[in-house]
Amino acid sequence: MKQQIPEDGTLLPLMEEFYTIQGEGFNTGKAAYFIRLGGCDVGCHWCDVKESWDAEMHPLTPADVIVTNADQYPGKAVVITGGEPLIYNLDYLTQQLKNRGILTFIETSGAYPLSGHWDWICLSPKKFKAPRPDITPFANELKVIVFNKSDFKWAEEYAAMVSPTCKLYLQPEWSKSKEITPMIIDYVMANPKWEISLQTHKFLNIP
Repeated sequence: MKQQIPEDGTLLPLMEEFYTIQGEGFNTGKAAYFIRLGGCDVGCHWCDVKESWDAEMHPLTPADVIVTNADQYPGKAVVITGGEPLIYNLDYLTQQLKNRGILTFIETSGAYPLSGHWDWICLSPKKFKAPRPDITPFANELKVIVFNKSDFKWAEEYAAMVSPTCKLYLQPEWSKSKEITPMIIDYVMANPKWEISLQTHKFLNIP
């Protein structure tokens, strides 16, 4: 029987949760509690967590339990990721986190309506399912995964849509990093509004 996910976000399909160091983007190096929700239909062929795609595989977990788990750790910041977390209403979860003094960060493709109360929104648009135009103005960080040379032009299209204060990052897709990283270095040196994001957690061998 298909699990019924309540529209108020009090139960969410939790794939995994763990305390670690944020590995990429603006908040690299900061201690954070990661909450990975199951469910995604964006379908990136190079996704390294394809097991997150099917929400049915992951148990519906009370948001209050997730908040209690996160609050046990000294680093008072949570990263909500997926899958695609904005498939769900995140208003309740994020409000409860903020009520406990926990900062709320999200990593999203932007393909679904924005919900939740956020201290930092990382928009990582995907070609497979474009972001909604009503989300781009709220992005604090634009993080574009570069898989091939054409992605630079595509990244510039989204850079034109975000706010002037949005941080801009180019990140090599991990499996092609040896080929792509030199291209990104050259591009950032020629276009210094961009910065390089690396998946430092993979170098550090942490989750």
